[in-house]
Amino acid sequence: MTTFALIHGGGGSAFDWHLVEAEVRAQGHDTVAVDLPVSDPQAGLWDYADAVVQAVGDRRDLVVVAHSWGGFVGPLVCARARADALVLVTAMIPSPGEAPGDWWERSGRPSSDIEDEYELYLHDVPRELGERVLAHDRALAEKMSMDRAVREPWPLAAWPDVPTRYVLCRDDRFFTPDFVRRHVKERLGIAPDELPGSHMAMLSHPRELADYLVGVAGGA
Repeated sequence: MTTFALIHGGGGSAFDWHLVEAEVRAQGHDTVAVDLPVSDPQAGLWDYADAVVQAVGDRRDLVVVAHSWGGFVGPLVCARARADALVLVTAMIPSPGEAPGDWWERSGRPSSDIEDEYELYLHDVPRELGERVLAHDRALAEKMSMDRAVREPWPLAAWPDVPTRYVLCRDDRFFTPDFVRRHVKERLGIAPDELPGSHMAMLSHPRELADYLVGVAGGA
């Protein structure tokens, strides 16, 4: 049995993963979705990673899955815990010494012309589900204060020695496919795996994403 540690993105929460968790558990595996300490302005990147490590505890056969902003956290978890694989889901890829707040310009990520939050992140998610998740995450975001974490340089000198996969979401309007393909090649030297879905594919295509993750675990 594999344990999947599921890390949400900026402005998100563990609840974002609830459909994927149900699909993965139905296939006989375990999941740990963690709420990062985004309400603590003194929490740094290692604090975020340690929150995940503590939630995982002594579970074995670990696959770390990081979404969006969580890309700055997932590799740090792998540096703290023994992971069999790291999966980045339409995620930011940090470079050594790069602060999350600097990533946007340094990565060359193009700005989006879409102002509507739903259309940008959740355009293929059923409306009732999307609104429920947005309401949940907005309530948490009211207390969000990531001041230290977004300014802190990414602390690893190199990428952790763990097999790494990247999921490109073909319908993503926030991290568009053309940008992602270039970003992944430049920063990881690999080609991303491609799945359907928007930036919140864990809500629009949970079964496909769960099947992919279970497949990664089988080959790890």
